[in-house]
Amino acid sequence: MSLFKARDWWSTVLGEKEEFDQGCLCLADIDNTGNGQDKIIVGSFMGYLRIFNPHPVKTGDGTQAEDLLLEVHLRDPILQVEVGKFVSGTEMLHLAVLHSRKLCVYSISGTLGNVEHGNQYQIKLMYEHNLQRTACNMTYGSFGGVKGRDLICIQSMDGMLMVFEQESYAFGRFLPGSLLPGPLAYSSRTDSFITVSSCRQVESYKYQVLAFATDADKRQETEQQKLGSGKRLVVDWTLNIGEQALDICIVSFNQSASSVFVLGERNFFCLKDNGQIRFMKKLDCSPSCFLPYCSVSEGTTNTLIGNHNNMLHIYQDVTLKWATQLPHIPVAVRVGCLHDLKGVIVTLSDDGHLQCSYLGTDPSLFQAPKVESRELHYDELDTELKELQKIIKDVNKSQGIWPITEREDDLKVSAMVSPNFDSVSQATDVEVGTDLVPSVTVKVTLQNRLALQKAKLSVYVQPPLVLTCDQFTFEFMAPEMSRTVSFSVYLKGSYTPPQLEGNAVVSYSRPSDRNPDGIPRVIQCKFRLPLKLICLPGQPSKTASHKLTIDTNKSPVSLLSLFPGFANQSEDDQVNVMGFHFLGGSRVTLLASKTSQRYRIQSEQFEDLWLITNELIIRLQEYFEKQGIKDFACSFSGSMPLQEYFELIDHHFELRINGEKLEELLSERAVQFRAIQRRLLTRFKDKTPAPLQHLDILLDGTYKQVIALADAVEENQDNLFQSFTKLRSATQLVILLIGLWQKLSPDQVAILEAAFLPLQQDTQELGWEETVDAAISHLLKTCLSKSSKEQALNLSSQLNIPKDTSRLKKHITLLCDRLAKGGRLCLSTDAAAPQTMVMPGGCTTIPESDLEERSIEQDSAELFTNHKHLIVETPMPVSPLQGVSE
Repeated sequence: MSLFKARDWWSTVLGEKEEFDQGCLCLADIDNTGNGQDKIIVGSFMGYLRIFNPHPVKTGDGTQAEDLLLEVHLRDPILQVEVGKFVSGTEMLHLAVLHSRKLCVYSISGTLGNVEHGNQYQIKLMYEHNLQRTACNMTYGSFGGVKGRDLICIQSMDGMLMVFEQESYAFGRFLPGSLLPGPLAYSSRTDSFITVSSCRQVESYKYQVLAFATDADKRQETEQQKLGSGKRLVVDWTLNIGEQALDICIVSFNQSASSVFVLGERNFFCLKDNGQIRFMKKLDCSPSCFLPYCSVSEGTTNTLIGNHNNMLHIYQDVTLKWATQLPHIPVAVRVGCLHDLKGVIVTLSDDGHLQCSYLGTDPSLFQAPKVESRELHYDELDTELKELQKIIKDVNKSQGIWPITEREDDLKVSAMVSPNFDSVSQATDVEVGTDLVPSVTVKVTLQNRLALQKAKLSVYVQPPLVLTCDQFTFEFMAPEMSRTVSFSVYLKGSYTPPQLEGNAVVSYSRPSDRNPDGIPRVIQCKFRLPLKLICLPGQPSKTASHKLTIDTNKSPVSLLSLFPGFANQSEDDQVNVMGFHFLGGSRVTLLASKTSQRYRIQSEQFEDLWLITNELIIRLQEYFEKQGIKDFACSFSGSMPLQEYFELIDHHFELRINGEKLEELLSERAVQFRAIQRRLLTRFKDKTPAPLQHLDILLDGTYKQVIALADAVEENQDNLFQSFTKLRSATQLVILLIGLWQKLSPDQVAILEAAFLPLQQDTQELGWEETVDAAISHLLKTCLSKSSKEQALNLSSQLNIPKDTSRLKKHITLLCDRLAKGGRLCLSTDAAAPQTMVMPGGCTTIPESDLEERSIEQDSAELFTNHKHLIVETPMPVSPLQGVSE
């Protein structure tokens, strides 16, 4: 059991579908027994009045039949209940019940029972007042210093205070400038009413000022003036708190001073009698109710504050002394003496959960059993430890770099992409220049075996692809139930997405015996979007700036059978050439060799080669799998296009640097703009204003500069996002080519993807360049290292934006060099061991200083040249890294 949880002493649930508010709870000795034992009085908006006297047999018991002393239906909604000396001629306590159009005062009395049914309680109406205006709330007290009786003041919805001297109506006054009623309280020490107006000001009105003002109901004026006018009262003091108040409470634990406590929407105020702030406390959570209940030490006050996080905080002035968890959100809280137990906290929720609780802890009665001592055999323990370590090592080797998870049969998720476009495109607010952007429907089906709670489906696609709806919530799914949701996907931006793969993730809670709330689980399902969603058939191009050649070990396949939806009807004889026109405007041409087993992809933009190359390899694999051929393989024997890749890196990094400069300049102009505003404000406030000295012209010019810089920052952010998308496409193409070039396994390709694609989004605080540089440096110093000296990691614990991209480009070049000379990627425990491999030309080590980096840069420049110009200086066997392109 948690320490910070309210200890349930007695609780019950009131009625069915009844509503309650902060004025519906009251504690008092309503039957005048004189023994100091309080009863719980609750009224509801359904008109039910209930009186409880809890007598739990043991702590935590629910309600018993004899705990309910009285229950009566008063028909009208009960807004507030109060107990006081409301009947003339006696000082006995009576119950005042406020309805929307009526005030009733009742007498509660009990008759001693002689049978097992117990005592009997009766309610008797003493008097009632019919109200001419709709009531909001009320307060009571000894107005004007009367002795031995309490007067009642009711505030109406239109801001009128109506004072009742017990059985008779005294007067009514309109509060000046009242728009909406606020909480109302009476201070007996200053004989004044305190409220919070709709102007968010705490206002205090003296009772004597109210009493001697002109009665609003007796003015001889027109009916229109009578309803909205009265003598404009003079307020005693005001205090602007800047927020609407939830409740007001006035306490006085000594005769020398009293305090006015105001609970706001975000803050908690304590004021003096004259309206000065004694202290205030900013609350972390949204409050729901409060109660100042005692003074433990001289000059301090303890306050209970409930909030919407089911918490009850106990403050001593502004210091948090205790926090306890409640099973509901309290809207009213009281402290009383019940069943000889002092200090019981009574809370009421808006749906009728009534609980009596206390603060404290339950002692633990568990005692650990004695363990029989036995002699330890250290040799056997060492042998057992070695066996366990061997088992752990074998398991780590067998499962690879990704942990093997258990198969989840609780929920099965499947996604199906429609083979045809939507008859009516769902694309809206697109930025593509074409007339009509198509959309395709995706259906996700959830099939569950057990009952599931709070299942939430989230769907993600790569921008600029967007979804018509990406969030679906299922509160409860019965066993053996199937749910299907559908949504549409379309291209919104004018550039190409880095992937056509979508991901549907379902998070849900699986109930268990130990955890009734459920164990959180996550399951995902991936789906492929069709290429025709972002691409149209286009005219092939004979020339292009960027070309790639993919080699295969099988005879070439007709492009019409691989891409049936992209055949150009005007050139049916050209079966080995196909053109693709992206909706963003770029074009890609695919050529299949008639004599050799090669395919060439060419385009004007390097990053546009990725999608068509990837789609070609996937469709070739699917084609040969359908033919029953399992030894199909692709390879890449050309030179690595690092120079084109580095140009995209430099462009992305240049936009990041430009964004930092623009934001810094915008900050400077904003500071200048505020300084000019302060100068102008000082000039305008001066009683003898001096000349402006062109400050207004300077303010206007600075404002225009701020707007222009803000537009430039926003434009740069859009360009940076597009540049990062293009960089991701180029990065995936480079990873694919490295994998085909060195025939890497899927695990090794996954390591490259984790190193080169660590971020889904690029930010100024953490960018792609520094993150990838740290990851590649780690690989070079671990699995691709050549000596134990290189394995001493010296990576910075904090990633900062670099000065330039030269270091990153050196490390990427060195990574390809190590892979070309036999290095292999691995993340197992043996990865840090120095690799013993004999390759022609040897392998350079990771530089430990700038001097070594410069020497490696010279060596690498000879190895990694642009595929248009090649220099071979050593008589080595030609590798794909050094081969001549076609």
